[in-house]
Amino acid sequence: MTVVNRPLDVTGLNESLLGQPSAEPLSGEIPVRSRVDFATEDRRVVSGIWESEPGTSRWEFLTRGEIIHVIAGRMVVTEDGGEPVEVTAGSTAYFPIGWQGEWVVTERLRKVFVVFKP
Repeated sequence: MTVVNRPLDVTGLNESLLGQPSAEPLSGEIPVRSRVDFATEDRRVVSGIWESEPGTSRWEFLTRGEIIHVIAGRMVVTEDGGEPVEVTAGSTAYFPIGWQGEWVVTERLRKVFVVFKP
């Protein structure tokens, strides 16, 4: 089976507010939009498109990891005890199982994500 993700096509995105189990908003309500384009039958691998308005949130990848490729926008991620890292359009970032820290979206962000579980 071949699945094609078209990250510039933003039709079919589901709108919601950022919240658990994904992340904890720290700067008030943060509107997000997403679409799942692929998932294994057991949902150990899920991939799709995610978009977020600016805001600050806490992420804890305790039971899953995530790989992202940013299509548009920018954010600064800071792992607990680490230095801030800017992630911009064209960047790929890896958040392994166990990663904890803050994401500060400074410009509407659109990413392709792959969430994986052991």
